[in-house]
Amino acid sequence: QVHLVDSGGDSVQAGGSLRLSCAASGSILTIYDMAWYRQAPGKQRELVASITSSLAATYADSVKGRFSISRDSARETVLLQMNSLKPGDTAVYYCNAEILGQESDGLWARKEYWGQGTQVTVRP
Repeated sequence: QVHLVDSGGDSVQAGGSLRLSCAASGSILTIYDMAWYRQAPGKQRELVASITSSLAATYADSVKGRFSISRDSARETVLLQMNSLKPGDTAVYYCNAEILGQESDGLWARKEYWGQGTQVTVRP
């Protein structure tokens, strides 16, 4: 069975930096697009950044120039480097990936997976 585990969230002062990490595990044949989403209290989950298997990256306007997404296909990980953090970046951050992997019943399927979320808090 395929799992995504994200980590790296913390509480930092405004202007600080954090690096989030997400690792995929299980019986995996191919990882397609990977992404980071975030959800602040009382708000809908929003896309922060995404990266394709060919390493093409896109960013939400609110994080352009401050955040950088990268991936290591050999280690099946995706990173989110967050610099110049603002209080408005406070949210639970979730890793997301589209993966062709083996299910618990032995069948292979292409599905969307989510990490459990990691809390980022930026203090004024």
